[in-house]
Amino acid sequence: MANTEKTVTVVQTGSPLRRPKDQRATLVGLGLNKMQRRSTLKDTPEVRGMINKVQHLVRVVEENA
Repeated sequence: MANTEKTVTVVQTGSPLRRPKDQRATLVGLGLNKMQRRSTLKDTPEVRGMINKVQHLVRVVEENA
């Protein structure tokens, strides 16, 4: 098993327009900046915190073990 780290895939479902700058920066930090863009990231507490901060703008698609 070469790839044993957990990943999480998020999709941007909400627009960053009329949102605070810190929420827009969080989306960019997650690798998202346009609607329906997908990003696969390592499943770490930091990434989970970022997802939680903008949970109204993103959707978790899948979690791989």
